[in-house]
Amino acid sequence: MMKRLFVLGMMALMLGCTSLMAQKSIVILYENDVHCGIDGYKTMAGLRDAINGTDTAYVAIVSVGDFLQGNTTGAISKGQYIVDIMREMKYDAVTLGNHEFDYGVPRMLELLRQLDAPIVSANFFEAGAPQTLYAPYIIRQFGNKKVAFVGATTPETMILEGYAFYDTNGILIYDLKRDSFYQLIQQAVDKARAEGADYVVLLSHVGETTQSLGFNSHLMVNNTRGIDVVLDGHSHEIFENARVANADGKEITVTQTGTQFSTIGKLLITPDGQLITKLIKPADIPYVNEKVAAVTDNIRELVKATTSKVVARTAYRLVVSDENAQWVVRNQETNAGDLVADAYRYAMKADIGFENGGGLRNDIMAGDITYGDIIGMLPYDNVLRRIAVTGQQLKDMLARNTALVPVLDGNFPQVSGLRFTIHCKSHTVSDIEVLQADGSYAPLDLNHTYSVALTDYNHNNGGFFDCFKKCPVLFESSMRYYEALADYLTKELGASTGNAYAQPQGRIKIVED
Repeated sequence: MMKRLFVLGMMALMLGCTSLMAQKSIVILYENDVHCGIDGYKTMAGLRDAINGTDTAYVAIVSVGDFLQGNTTGAISKGQYIVDIMREMKYDAVTLGNHEFDYGVPRMLELLRQLDAPIVSANFFEAGAPQTLYAPYIIRQFGNKKVAFVGATTPETMILEGYAFYDTNGILIYDLKRDSFYQLIQQAVDKARAEGADYVVLLSHVGETTQSLGFNSHLMVNNTRGIDVVLDGHSHEIFENARVANADGKEITVTQTGTQFSTIGKLLITPDGQLITKLIKPADIPYVNEKVAAVTDNIRELVKATTSKVVARTAYRLVVSDENAQWVVRNQETNAGDLVADAYRYAMKADIGFENGGGLRNDIMAGDITYGDIIGMLPYDNVLRRIAVTGQQLKDMLARNTALVPVLDGNFPQVSGLRFTIHCKSHTVSDIEVLQADGSYAPLDLNHTYSVALTDYNHNNGGFFDCFKKCPVLFESSMRYYEALADYLTKELGASTGNAYAQPQGRIKIVED
């Protein structure tokens, strides 16, 4: 009896029960930044099915991007396992996150063709093409109402995943139109309205946090008109209903669900035109879609067979994010960053090791470290190389890639063989020292050339804001970066992290001046 009352209460809440029972509400379920958190899909689909079963509301389901990559499930299949699940979801609209580009555009296009869902993007072009590669928007009919879903991807992607947008000669092959970003969104909105859309919902993988190119979802709202609600993503924040003024001064809702199904979003459009957003914890949803669950379970077994081998052991958590799922590895030194950078330096026999904070994706918890845990932390297809970098180039790189501290920035450097101080207010670095063979540190010599171990991504594929792009290669390896970490744990550390990495080792000091 109690369960029945709970379910009825949930349905009343979700559907916005009204005396206008002859008219149906519209419910749009949304997620952003799932990052391979596959268990939430069956619950989201189950909720959709339950609403459909009431016959008191129309229901749609949309994705705001960053689904192909994020942990082992995506990494070992290069996104295929995620698409296999999402195809069963029957999405009404999907837009592109920056991490859809991680495996390159040809792979992304191949995967999205299998998705059996409309992809919308108002600002993704082949270079020089007059039309977007995907439709800027799609209109769905719900009873006598039309809802347009417009897609937008942060132009920051052209820095974060730069290798996907340029060929090996640095020629632009794909473009997210940073200079006309707001205008392209406005054009899509205007066309959707002209086509008869009663409501315009923006699927916005832009985020709350302003990064190097100056974009965020609030500025996007400030510079446009005609959008009814923004379903946002990219910055992994959880907020149900932020009110932001558009170009006409009208306040509209911006909302985000967090990451990896921290919550599931529900946008309710009532028969009298009210728009209400709510975030629901998956644990509070008593529904499951059995077909999606079956696909998810099968993929989990496939992943387990590949990743269950134990590589090492740790007595403490290797930290990438904090208890609020904020990626602290992107604005401060962490023990995980120290460990990974050391692994690169060891593998490449270099003076210095670097990894960008955005390249470390998941914590490794205390206990056994499996091969899957390692791939989950380092899920891309990056390989290691050793390059030659002058002291002056190192100093310039450190200043450029720490300039946003304390703001989270995927280009923040985790380091090995190096220590330095960041000055937050002046956006400078000082006291840069390089580890010597005897274990001491010596001041950085701006005229000396050092050997640096890093991934191909951070050398010339867009990482570290291309600071190292012109640096010559000393040694090109075929070793994947997760293989380097596995080797370091087993061969150098004896299959245990010991006490050395229990805390960050003091390589990066941050001061408020």
